[in-house]
Amino acid sequence: MKKPHIHASHPAVIKRLKKANGHLNSTIEMLVDGRTCLDVAQQLQAVENAIHQAKKVLIQDHLDHCLEDLLGSVDKEQKDSIDEFKEITRYL
Repeated sequence: MKKPHIHASHPAVIKRLKKANGHLNSTIEMLVDGRTCLDVAQQLQAVENAIHQAKKVLIQDHLDHCLEDLLGSVDKEQKDSIDEFKEITRYL
């Protein structure tokens, strides 16, 4: 059995995903209730944003911990390259 892979950011990711789940359930109810397309589109945007933020936190946490653990000690030039890579991923 594989060892659990848990980071300090996981509770925040779970919270964001639960929020997205709530928005998605609301979206479904809105469609069932015949709400306007504008209302539904706005709610779908909220779902999308919550999932995007959860993904962003998860990826950044992975890079901050797993990548550095894998590479171990690196020289300044390599560290600068890693830091730049981590920074550019914030735009994903």
